[in-house]
Amino acid sequence: MHAIIRDGGRQYRVQEGEILFVDLRPAEPGSTIQFPEVLAIEPGPGEFVCGKPLVEGAHVEAEVIGVAKGPKVIFHRFRRRKNSHSRKGHRQRYTKVRIGKIAG
Repeated sequence: MHAIIRDGGRQYRVQEGEILFVDLRPAEPGSTIQFPEVLAIEPGPGEFVCGKPLVEGAHVEAEVIGVAKGPKVIFHRFRRRKNSHSRKGHRQRYTKVRIGKIAG
């Protein structure tokens, strides 16, 4: 069973048991969160339910595993002929979840 969910302005194609990195949420490891915005569900082979824009009564439950960091992004600022430059880095933090039940 697959589903397409929307979270944080992005869309994810998920299935049960899959690990997913979503935007940081204030949730404890071991707790359960829900994704209520389900755009489409594939309940079985050859079947497909598409919402307009959301599938009524559908939601996806996920178990929070913990917090993870993304890859380091390094960016440079350089001003020519000014002897001015800077180099900084950033690592985005994500919530790591395991998709549990797809209801719909």
